[in-house]
Amino acid sequence: MRRQASLALLNTLSLTRLPLAVAFILVPDAWVRAGLVVLAAFTDFLDGWIARHKGLATRLGALIDPVADRAFMVTAILVCYLDGLISGVAVLLLVLRDVGTTVGFFVARLAPRLRSVELKARMLGKAVTSLQLVTLLCVLLFPPAVVPLVALIGVLSFASVVDYSHAVLKARERDAGPRRMKPESGAASSGSSLPPVRK
Repeated sequence: MRRQASLALLNTLSLTRLPLAVAFILVPDAWVRAGLVVLAAFTDFLDGWIARHKGLATRLGALIDPVADRAFMVTAILVCYLDGLISGVAVLLLVLRDVGTTVGFFVARLAPRLRSVELKARMLGKAVTSLQLVTLLCVLLFPPAVVPLVALIGVLSFASVVDYSHAVLKARERDAGPRRMKPESGAASSGSSLPPVRK
């Protein structure tokens, strides 16, 4: 019962980023928006820390957490663009990785060959997410730092997609390896049971 309550708390923490995204749209004040970014980052850190240290990581949580992250991030970036705070090129560099990884995540969940692969967050992906949050704060409070941060995010985003794709393919090969070995071992055992042919 306590475990179920803890899991519900974790999922609630993740889902709080959705109303935070709505609040980011409705509230025009830069400092309040910066506070929303910090709050979103805190809930992301908190639910991840609890899940890891309490052994509460689940497939549902692994689905909800990145979707809530992407929803907040993409919403905030698009709002800043519509308010004229960042350029279209910056939006592409900031959002492209999020859109790509989200599409890839759902494809992996639906593809029969990849459905069994456990998808985990990678260090490069975490670094990009952290830099995105810092960039959002700079967009709101310190614009001169935005251009170099966006350039760095663009480079790391490309590296992150390559790293994530490589990890998924390696995990798929690991899962497929034992399945390929079973028929061979079965064939060998059935072959060894045949009586010798007499000439």
